[in-house]
Amino acid sequence: MSVRQVMLYTRFERFWHWTQMLLIVALLFSGFAVHGFNPALDFYNAVVLHTAGALALIVLWIFAIFWHLTTGNWRHYVPTANGLWQVARFYAWGIFHGERHPYRKAYWRKHNPLQALSYLALKLMLFPLIWATGLAYLFYSLWSAIPGASTMLEGVALAHTLVAFAILAFIIIHVYLLTTGHSFAEHVKPMITGFDTVDLTPEEEAYLERDEPRHIR
Repeated sequence: MSVRQVMLYTRFERFWHWTQMLLIVALLFSGFAVHGFNPALDFYNAVVLHTAGALALIVLWIFAIFWHLTTGNWRHYVPTANGLWQVARFYAWGIFHGERHPYRKAYWRKHNPLQALSYLALKLMLFPLIWATGLAYLFYSLWSAIPGASTMLEGVALAHTLVAFAILAFIIIHVYLLTTGHSFAEHVKPMITGFDTVDLTPEEEAYLERDEPRHIR
């Protein structure tokens, strides 16, 4: 295996990542205001910002889903038990005792097993739930005539809030992990430049040098 700097995150992936981050922060900021915990925004402006941010995020997700399916990048999120225990043990124990991270990024597998599992749960569980409950709340007028609709709306609102807190917890853990191991800047840099250090097989290295010379350093 050869260790090289490879273009691992495309322009769209970086755009998607940072735009999604900004929109989620705006939604959390306005969401707290809607619930009365953020005095920086009044209720009306909080609702406007929250609705606009949510619709923009849904559009971004639609493009991201299309991109993942058409480029094959969805394969990076396929969960695997191979190495999962070692990575989980590292974050629970080894990281506090100076052990080396057991996973090395590969060209075909940029997420470690725990990351892949976490991101998959985020994309297939939390995001669809926040999407569905948010739209149900936004378009309540379309189903308000259903018997027991007001009670169901309370459940929808509670579920939406709980999922939002789960996403907030994910963000906190995500940012915390950026402070471990390498410096914060070294962790963030790949999502800015697109290049990251990965292990390449001789075949992968030869392919990149021959057909994608600008994607390898």
